[in-house]
Amino acid sequence: MAHFSGEGEVMLQAMLRQLFQSVKEKITGAPSLECAEEILLHLEETDENFHNYEFVKYLRQYICNTLGSMIEDEIEKWTSDQNQGEEFGHDTVVQHVTKRTQESKEYKEMMHSLKNIMMIVVESMINKFEEDEMRSQERQKKIQKEKSNSYCTDNCSDSDSSFNQSYKFCQGKLQLILDQLDPGQPKEVRYEGLQTLCSAPPSDVLNCENWTTLCEKLTVYLSDPDPVFSDRILKFYAQTFTLSPLHMTKEIYKSLAKYLELHFISRENHIPTLSTGIDITNPNVIHLLKKVRLLNEYQKEAPSFWIRHPEKYMEEIVESTLSLLSVKHDQSHLVSQKILDPIYFLALVDTKAVWFKKWMHAYYSRTAVLRLIEKKYKSLITTAVQQCVQYFELCKTMKADEVLGHSKPCGNKQKTFYYSGQELQYIYFIHSLCLLGRLLIYTQGRKLFPIKLKNKKDSVSLTDLLVLFTQLIYYSPSCPKMTSPGHLENYSPASMVTEILCILCDQKECAIECLYNNTVIEALLQPIHNLMKGTKAAPNCSETALIHVADILTRIASVEEGLILLLYGENMSSSEEKSPTGAHIIAQFSKKVLDEDISIFSGSEMFPAVKGAFTSVCRQIYGTCEGLQVLIPYSLHESIAKAWKKTSLLSERIPTPVQGSDSVSSISQESQNIMAWEENLLDDLLNFAATPKGLQLLQRTGAINECVTFMFNQYAKELQVSRHKKFGYGVLVTQVASTAAGAIALQSSGFINALLTELWANLECGRDDVRVTHPKSTPVDPIDQSCQKSFLALVNLLSYPAVYELVGNQGLPNKEEYSLREVPTSVTDIIDRLIILNSEAKIRSLFNYEQSHIFGLRLLSVVCCDLDTLLLLEAQYQVSEMLLNAQEENTLETSDSHRDFIIDSLSVERNHVLVRINLIGGPMERILPPRMLEKGGDPYPWPMFSSYPLPNCYLSDSVTRNAYLKQDNDLGKLLLRFKMSDKQSEWIEHCRRQFCKMMKAKPDIISGGALVELLEKFVLHLSESPSECYFPSVEYTATDANVKNESLSSVQQLGVKMTVRYGKFLNLLRDGAENDLTLVLKHCERFLKQQQASVKSSLLCLQGSYTGHDWFVSSLFIIMLGDKDKTFRFLQQFSRLLTSAFLWLPRLHISRYLPIDTIESGIHPVYFCSTHYVEMLLKAEVPLVFSAFHMSGFAPSQICLQWITQCFWNYLDWIEICHYIATCVFLGPDYQVYICIAIFKHLQQDILQHTQTQDLQVFLKEEALHGFRVSDYFEYMEILEQNYRPVLLRDMWNIRVQST
Repeated sequence: MAHFSGEGEVMLQAMLRQLFQSVKEKITGAPSLECAEEILLHLEETDENFHNYEFVKYLRQYICNTLGSMIEDEIEKWTSDQNQGEEFGHDTVVQHVTKRTQESKEYKEMMHSLKNIMMIVVESMINKFEEDEMRSQERQKKIQKEKSNSYCTDNCSDSDSSFNQSYKFCQGKLQLILDQLDPGQPKEVRYEGLQTLCSAPPSDVLNCENWTTLCEKLTVYLSDPDPVFSDRILKFYAQTFTLSPLHMTKEIYKSLAKYLELHFISRENHIPTLSTGIDITNPNVIHLLKKVRLLNEYQKEAPSFWIRHPEKYMEEIVESTLSLLSVKHDQSHLVSQKILDPIYFLALVDTKAVWFKKWMHAYYSRTAVLRLIEKKYKSLITTAVQQCVQYFELCKTMKADEVLGHSKPCGNKQKTFYYSGQELQYIYFIHSLCLLGRLLIYTQGRKLFPIKLKNKKDSVSLTDLLVLFTQLIYYSPSCPKMTSPGHLENYSPASMVTEILCILCDQKECAIECLYNNTVIEALLQPIHNLMKGTKAAPNCSETALIHVADILTRIASVEEGLILLLYGENMSSSEEKSPTGAHIIAQFSKKVLDEDISIFSGSEMFPAVKGAFTSVCRQIYGTCEGLQVLIPYSLHESIAKAWKKTSLLSERIPTPVQGSDSVSSISQESQNIMAWEENLLDDLLNFAATPKGLQLLQRTGAINECVTFMFNQYAKELQVSRHKKFGYGVLVTQVASTAAGAIALQSSGFINALLTELWANLECGRDDVRVTHPKSTPVDPIDQSCQKSFLALVNLLSYPAVYELVGNQGLPNKEEYSLREVPTSVTDIIDRLIILNSEAKIRSLFNYEQSHIFGLRLLSVVCCDLDTLLLLEAQYQVSEMLLNAQEENTLETSDSHRDFIIDSLSVERNHVLVRINLIGGPMERILPPRMLEKGGDPYPWPMFSSYPLPNCYLSDSVTRNAYLKQDNDLGKLLLRFKMSDKQSEWIEHCRRQFCKMMKAKPDIISGGALVELLEKFVLHLSESPSECYFPSVEYTATDANVKNESLSSVQQLGVKMTVRYGKFLNLLRDGAENDLTLVLKHCERFLKQQQASVKSSLLCLQGSYTGHDWFVSSLFIIMLGDKDKTFRFLQQFSRLLTSAFLWLPRLHISRYLPIDTIESGIHPVYFCSTHYVEMLLKAEVPLVFSAFHMSGFAPSQICLQWITQCFWNYLDWIEICHYIATCVFLGPDYQVYICIAIFKHLQQDILQHTQTQDLQVFLKEEALHGFRVSDYFEYMEILEQNYRPVLLRDMWNIRVQST
């Protein structure tokens, strides 16, 4: 204190002034003194110049001089403690030093000294401020006298500081204004009072005690005939709304609402009637509309901040509003002479009820609004419903042109200053429509129904209101066509109702309660029904109305609950179909409009839009398995394809734009419409590919190449399938790639080329030099994140049918030199450049050799999980030999006779792939080495090898190998039960029951010799029963000598070796089994060739015999313990049964028993029938797994086709494979579907987990089905049989005929 001089005081005052000048704007904007203090306390966080203020610099220096040495000592102490082993984080040190400093004696002395200094400075500044204030008031009085005779100006500036004015705007000042505003005062005095009031801070005015009295005077002035007064008061109100907090603006709002309420109630005011209409050039109307608009603007702004204040403030605003809008005049006189209510004026300024939309958005305000409406103001909803009913009745009774007179705002382009009574009624109707539409979204809003109307017997229920809405779409007139449609077009009733119903569709709970019932759907479809009968749909029904309805139906069909309603109606269990369901009506109508079988709209320029809209609804339905089943009888794929071909011919005639001319004008609007319609039809056809059976129908149309090209073009533009699809094209690509024709289409479209180019750009290099300026980060994972998407896309693409078409009979380039910028364009190129790196030239051509080769090996590992693909690659490219050579080269000589393998990422990956592709077995039968190193002294304990056989450590020592030959005491009992009875059908059913019983009780005994005897006896009796036989008997007389000289394909030969190796591992086959199996396969090939049709096709898979290995025959050969005679005899009998079509895939290869178009498609019934139903049942039974597949862009059908084709080899242990085959033979081919569903149910948690990690397809293809046993899910499969067998078996029996 002793050192604090007068100069220091002056200096500190200057510093404080500088600080306050800099933050003046922030402080003056504060609504209260407390807020101003908060702003100053948090200045460092909000002001970037905080540390540049002189006062802040002074404080920092003061603290440094006083406490600096002590702080440094404390930091040194903590640092030394840390060096001695006590580790502390930076934050911990700061906290401890701060705490010690604040507790110190020096700190307390400093604070005391600083406080005394600042008290002296502040006191001096306050004294000086009071002196300046006195002088300022004297100057103000002089200025007021000079201006006393001048006219009141329009200066409403609020630039002066509320923070400073709060000192001078006192109680006496407000009293003076009240005196000046007295009606008895001269006009000039009242003007001056208003000017003073508007110059004062609104917060100070509202905080004064005399505010209530002032409010009454302001309310009076709102009705003043002099526009200057009323406008001035409105400006004061507007200023208050803008600058004051809610608890103050609430008072202003209430006073304005109360004034308007009294204004409308009073008979003295000249409020327009419905008959006279509203002339908005009338001064009285202008003033009234200004007040209503100000009220409405505040209504729309208030929800953004009222949640920060007590609920009572918001409730008072809501109640004053509802009270105003509920004002009703005496209705005893004629309707035409009715005085307009406040809501008419509110509808004029806010036609779409935006205020109500905002109030209903948040739960906080919505609760209060709905509570008050229910308790006191339900009449507001009643009148809104009444308005909609009246408008609908008007539409029904009047002619279209007369109704248009009532709906003038929807199409009137010219500016108008007068609204007739009819137009006002229409505007009020639109406001009511929007208000009700918003109300229905919320549960409490829907609880307000039913509503009782005057002059109506029955109440209006929720369903009644929705039916009314749908009828408005048809009965309300369309807006006149305009050359340049403006925003007013949105006010047509049909588009407004459509918008409301679409919003309701998007709210699941709301849609279920409001829309998903037969009554509403029937109302939507009734005019369509009428059109198909040839009667007029509705008086004003137009193409536009039909498009609106189609849009709503599309949204309904895109949601599971809505789709089920359209497919089956509300009573799914009802066997009696009184009338066709919505899906049937939509399909019939769509087919008629596509075939142009409806004359009413022919020739209309809107007709193609109607076609497109309803085809879009059908697309939502047939894009699902269950929907396609319902729509198949209508052959929509044929109608769409026919329409596309017709449109395609028209589009070919469109002239090419001439160079130098305006390309837009050279192509007419009609031509653009034709091209858009063609694309729309291709998109419709493409969506058939969403399901296996739909893909078969698409291939029959002959448009698959064009559809896939269209998909690629859309994919390249990164467009979604449609606005109603949640995911992209992944599932469609996967489905298409599961077939041979689909793979060819993907290649010809450029899709594969683009995919590989993108992969190469991420993996190696692009065609430009972006990487030079933006180098990539070094990859950490085996497959970098940037390549993960391309990797999964390749996994989806490379199913066996696709691999055979894209790679079959093709050699590798094996060039002597590769350019560094040479980008692979085909699957063969990828194999050559990334997988089979058998030359220095290939290795040198890679920028990132290790990373790229690991990518190739990982891809090889996944792709070779399909055993047919493995055999094909092995036969064509000797993959395993290449890998073994690479391992041999990756060794290090440690002594004369010993070499050690170098353990690196490539050798570990190659070791894993070698074991995987050379060892067959289920989860308990083989051991795959990990791809990761382990911690500890021996990071990779698994032995590597560079020649066969594999080390024994990869072979499982499980005792189950010997269990397959064990006999059981119960076996004799089981075989005794299989005695022939008098009635063969009874015996068959008895056998099936006993089989189920044994599978549930002791499944392990159904193996080995017991299984052989069971299968032989059962299939023999089935083949002798005409009712059980599906295929005719075929005479076969060839002997071993006849087929001995025939040759098997290289794939079959490798498959034989693999089968025998597996059978010997299981101790079920002996030496010589290889020759016997070869003979069986040769007999089968000749036997099936007798039943094949001749077909000409460009597809490789249809050029000759079955392209893959016969895994079913191989499995059966092992089951029969290598007995070739038993095996072939069984196959001949089994070939007559329907089950053979689905278990034994080569059975129906180009078979004459199939329709010719099915043969030419190259799609096996297992795909378009079994896996189709797997997807259908999966959606119903395990919906989470179904959704996971869609999210992953992968199709269940592809992995199921792989499992079934190779009889679950490598996925299940041998005994489970036996149970799979036995179950399907005994219980029927539909059990193939049920077993797949059981597997997905078993894997549900794993599937969900791998969906999150984005590697679902890799997991499903690489991982065995751990823990799955057929017998564990037998009861579940029996339930599935009860629910689905009739549908599945009917379709399976129908594979010999056309599906349509």
